[in-house]
Amino acid sequence: MKVFNLVFVFLFIVFAALQYNDPDPYIWVPIYLYSAALCYFAAQKKFYPKAYLLGLIVYGAYAIYLFFDKTGVIDWVTEHNHESMVQTMKAEKPWIEESREFFGLVILIVVIAVNWVYMKKVQKAA
Repeated sequence: MKVFNLVFVFLFIVFAALQYNDPDPYIWVPIYLYSAALCYFAAQKKFYPKAYLLGLIVYGAYAIYLFFDKTGVIDWVTEHNHESMVQTMKAEKPWIEESREFFGLVILIVVIAVNWVYMKKVQKAA
């Protein structure tokens, strides 16, 4: 798990740095850095259950919003025929930007959930 978490610490810091040209970096930089911090602490075998829960609730709520928003994932799937999200790094269409953000949140949720499950196993074994 240490390698898993250190890889995601690195990736989430890189993702946060790449937000400088995003329309809303003030949202995404803290989101990625929060997850990087949780992964760093998990790599050090320090677990903060309330911090994981907070991340899962906030990220989950934001993901649900992006999924159902009028220019969100459902719009991308139904109205824009799964248009490629990787044609260009600059997302000029709102449904592409919001769909990318949704899948970024899914990655964050999965990583935090994996750490949550691992934390519970470690606590149970102790």
